[in-house]
Amino acid sequence: MTCTAWEGYVPARGLDGGHRMTLYTWGKPRHFPRLPPPTPRWFDVAPDARVLAHCHWQASRASHPTLIALHGLEGSSDAHYMRGLADKAFAAGMNVLRLNQRNCGGTEHLSAGLYHSGLAADPAMVIRELVDVDHMNAIAVVGYSLGGNVALRLAGNGGGVLPSLRVVIAVSPTMDLARCVDALERQQNVLYEWNFVRNLKRRMRRKARRLPERFDLAPLRAVRTVRQFDEAYTAPHHGFLNADDYYYRASSLRVIDRIAIPTLIISAADDPFVPEQQFRDPAVAGNPHITTVITRYGGHCGFYAGPAPGFDGYWAERAAVAFAMRHLAPAP
Repeated sequence: MTCTAWEGYVPARGLDGGHRMTLYTWGKPRHFPRLPPPTPRWFDVAPDARVLAHCHWQASRASHPTLIALHGLEGSSDAHYMRGLADKAFAAGMNVLRLNQRNCGGTEHLSAGLYHSGLAADPAMVIRELVDVDHMNAIAVVGYSLGGNVALRLAGNGGGVLPSLRVVIAVSPTMDLARCVDALERQQNVLYEWNFVRNLKRRMRRKARRLPERFDLAPLRAVRTVRQFDEAYTAPHHGFLNADDYYYRASSLRVIDRIAIPTLIISAADDPFVPEQQFRDPAVAGNPHITTVITRYGGHCGFYAGPAPGFDGYWAERAAVAFAMRHLAPAP
């Protein structure tokens, strides 16, 4: 089901523009006094890779549904939306795992290789461990931006073999990577691309210091765009022919027709670099398991509505938790 508007969301005054909303919510400090301190947990997701999750457990964890949160490109478990989502989900009675992608959140030493935008095998391994070790059977995954693409790929590839995965939510997902990279390269988005590239290059330098025999930094000097970084590092490292091959094969749009669990996609028409046209693809619109909500405003992973009694104003976080709770039956 596709919705072109959502009456429940109205942007905060003065933030009815994609850039204003994106930058405001990126820079606004947030505090979560009711969220208990997290417990760190490491998951082995491959023979040469381990990821770190910051976990908020209910008192009797196996009797509560569990939400796994996935951050965006060069983000971490400490991103404001990850903590905001955790705050709302924990208050609703869920266990919450704020999962770092490989190498993110200061974990470069835990993995030999890099991560990429379609690496759904990692959260799949986390889910398997939660089921086998912690006996959890009601799990939701919420992904933002790149993490949204990962979440949708997980649902498309793993729904049948991960029966405990009951619901997926993707906020501002980069589900057609080539289209999103094209949009990122527009002149008005130079600030976002500069920030992504700066952080990608910093991470490569940290990786090369740990594994100098594996990573050659010579091509890094010429990298000015995300596409150039992917051409030089992401694609060859993961066995793709080039950046275009990587974008095609790693996009969740390739597998979204296979999704067979309740799925919510939230995005904004004014998102600076996630074009709404990708959500009109027949594979999305024709899948009855997918609800697509495209708001007029909201920016990229923003969706700030302004505070109200008992609500901090971050609408997409509240919508994601409500959708997850609606579809997660209490665990026995």
